[in-house]
Amino acid sequence: MGWREFLGLARGPRLHVAVDEGSGPVVVLLHGLASSSVTFTHAVPLLRENYRVISLDLLGFGASPSPAQARFTLEEHVAAVAATVRSLAIRKPFILVGHSLGALISARFAAVHPDRVSRVILVAPPVYLPSDTVVDPLERLQMDAYYKLYDYMRSNRTFTKAGAQALNRLSPIKNLVDVSEGNWRAFTLSLEQCIVSQTTVTDLAQVTAPIDLLYGTRDPFLAPAGLRVIERMRGVTTTKVEGADHVVRADLAEQIARIIENPSPPTGLIRTSAPS
Repeated sequence: MGWREFLGLARGPRLHVAVDEGSGPVVVLLHGLASSSVTFTHAVPLLRENYRVISLDLLGFGASPSPAQARFTLEEHVAAVAATVRSLAIRKPFILVGHSLGALISARFAAVHPDRVSRVILVAPPVYLPSDTVVDPLERLQMDAYYKLYDYMRSNRTFTKAGAQALNRLSPIKNLVDVSEGNWRAFTLSLEQCIVSQTTVTDLAQVTAPIDLLYGTRDPFLAPAGLRVIERMRGVTTTKVEGADHVVRADLAEQIARIIENPSPPTGLIRTSAPS
């Protein structure tokens, strides 16, 4: 973390505001890697009657800018979110909801801008630890497998783009998965610098706002060892949704709305929500 970011002095380009609807307390939504604001297609209608819902396209994704000089570090993503939030004249602390990569960005944003955030909701965060710190041999192998997969994806553009196109055809949300020539740099560099080389655990240790962790029990991108570390941290309340995967379908969207409408205590027991 650079000193300019720690002091809140980092500046970034403004992001595309895909949704700014409703009135009331502000909820800011940040999507994940290789996607866009359409991630929250099912969540926005549940929130806009009682909240001002703002959904952004992250730096390099969707309709947001992709500066030629950008390295797509966590600092740059956070700076771009901060610049955009400032431009929207949000006066009071807001609820920050991040999915996947957006969850990791949300953790850092809340750590360096504690006065801006009233609550953090981390949806399906891919929290990976150095494999040599994982005690269980099977979980260590799983952690290594994630790192090897992501390295292969970054090194094999044709394979990765074809896989993304196949996933997009199967997706229940239109245009949910996007890996193309236009966002290849943003995709590979964000994957490398924000997910593979991540600081999520230390970022969350500095967050003073209440934190909700929400994920599905069938999410293939989540590492149990990383989730356990977060679940045991001070100020974290966990909700597991039985049968849910990585996509913010209706089941996860309903849980996001429930958590926002009925805030958890600063730290609560792990809840398991059956599929609706």
